[in-house]
Amino acid sequence: MAGGAREPIPYSATAPDITGDVFESPSRAHWLGTDGLGRDVAAGMLHGIRISLTIGLVVVAIQASIGIALGGIAGYYGGVVDLALSRLFEMMLGVPTFFLIITVAATLPPSIYMVMAILGLTGWVGIARLIRGEFLRVRAMDYVAAARSLGVSDARIMLRHVLPNAIAPVLVSMSFGVASAILTESGLSFLGIGVPAELVTWGSILSVAQSNITAWWLAVFPGAAIFLTVTAYNLLGDGLRDALDPREQGT
Repeated sequence: MAGGAREPIPYSATAPDITGDVFESPSRAHWLGTDGLGRDVAAGMLHGIRISLTIGLVVVAIQASIGIALGGIAGYYGGVVDLALSRLFEMMLGVPTFFLIITVAATLPPSIYMVMAILGLTGWVGIARLIRGEFLRVRAMDYVAAARSLGVSDARIMLRHVLPNAIAPVLVSMSFGVASAILTESGLSFLGIGVPAELVTWGSILSVAQSNITAWWLAVFPGAAIFLTVTAYNLLGDGLRDALDPREQGT
């Protein structure tokens, strides 16, 4: 904009700065320095925030959708249904997520959507087992028996009466799941597996630091961002656990 203020970071996250030097240390022009292609690290950090948070939230959304649905059905109906779904949970625990991503990445073009899909479709077992236990506990409550005696359908009982009273521990698990997904994506980006090479993430910035150990800013800034983000979600999980656990009330 003519006459307007200059943008704080007037660089693209993916386009190299042909007027600058590669591995340039932090300066007024490049606040967090540049990488091996002359790309601005600050722009890459901002771009990486979007990628990391999107992956964390999408993966947990997929895991929660599958885990709550299957775990709720297993816990509410019990019997043969519970037995069959419990065997499915045990089978899914044996799926090696990391090696599955490596296998798919070796046969298909790198895609961040593929990484999110695999993490989401293989990591829901913990939520499912947790919600199953809560459904087993809540379904024995008197208000559930009263709803059944009034002829309320199973679907309505599960959604309106059981789920709201069983969801609290799952919310805690979901907050930890976001942190875990961000760590996994950062590790995959660091190794260059499953994530497109042109996509700038915190892990990909960290991987560039391997080629120049003197470029300390390529390790410090993305590493600190990953650490602070994961710590924040872990603290959120601890706070939710303390706030939603009735045993902690009044202490």
